[in-house]
Amino acid sequence: MSKAGALDLASGLGGKIDKSDVFSAVEKYEKYHVFYGGAEEERKANYTDMVNKYYDLVTSFYEFGWGESFHFAHRFKGESLRESIKRHEHFLALQLGLKSGQKVLDVGCGVGGPLREIARFSLTSVTGLNNNEYQIARGKEMNRIAGVDKTCDFVKADFMKMPFSDSSFDAVYAIEATCHAPDAYGCYSEIYRVLKPGQFFAAYEWCMTDSFDPNNHEHQKIKAEIEIGDGLPDIRLTGQCIEALKKAGFEVVWSGDLAASSPVPWYLPLDKNHFSLSSFRLTAPGRFITKNMVKALEYVGFAPKGSQRVQDFLEKAAEGLVEGGRREIFTPMFFFLARKPHSESQ
Repeated sequence: MSKAGALDLASGLGGKIDKSDVFSAVEKYEKYHVFYGGAEEERKANYTDMVNKYYDLVTSFYEFGWGESFHFAHRFKGESLRESIKRHEHFLALQLGLKSGQKVLDVGCGVGGPLREIARFSLTSVTGLNNNEYQIARGKEMNRIAGVDKTCDFVKADFMKMPFSDSSFDAVYAIEATCHAPDAYGCYSEIYRVLKPGQFFAAYEWCMTDSFDPNNHEHQKIKAEIEIGDGLPDIRLTGQCIEALKKAGFEVVWSGDLAASSPVPWYLPLDKNHFSLSSFRLTAPGRFITKNMVKALEYVGFAPKGSQRVQDFLEKAAEGLVEGGRREIFTPMFFFLARKPHSESQ
């Protein structure tokens, strides 16, 4: 799990956005969200612009803090964050029953950390679908370095309108990605279309749990913090995901919140009361150092104006995620395995 250094963080801030336009992009992104008067309908209507701006603004921060795989994981005691992330990816590959030579689709692949790990683990060819040009450029370079550029590739496209023929893939997965979709049914329907009959789709979804109370002000605040800090138009309930899968035509093999059985809380790396040398950059001291480093880099002109604002809403997200996890009203790992029937009538 390679990590970017301080200069990589500074040079990557803003992604493909012109450095002089980063500040205005931050302002436009923020206005989509509740804290700045934004409405859910507007976020859903403009999800492509919102999510693209989000990942242009935050990808270098993610690489700096998390490495190549931007996701949480079920974690055992004595297991490092890095080990748990790999096992989380392997678990998904095993649930899909991946076999050597199969053609697999990663929906919303980021810079391709899970894609590379799953391809090497299962000896499959994985296509990463991503609508962000900057992340694809980063991912292609990482594929080349990892030596998987001959079997793994990226396609720039919207997962609500995939540029693939019907029944193109032997398996499809998504890791904390389809939560960005404005409509779960529309997204799952596209996945259903490109998946071969009789094959499987597995995902880890970001969801509000049954403990979430929409009438509770604190719950709503936590939800809004996660949405602005993670580029989400809305956060669905677990039951809404299952309903959308069935409506799209899938048979749900099994589903469950893996966070509920995790011996180590999934949000521990972001908890300010937790300290770890192996994931130091995610700890309170590490984040304090990063914040001041970004402030200094922005001041001297190495980082574009607006970089501190990005750091601020990521910090807000971290607070919301930890509190949502503590109260058990939010999970980043609602898992499901679904199957496309062999025939429409099955």
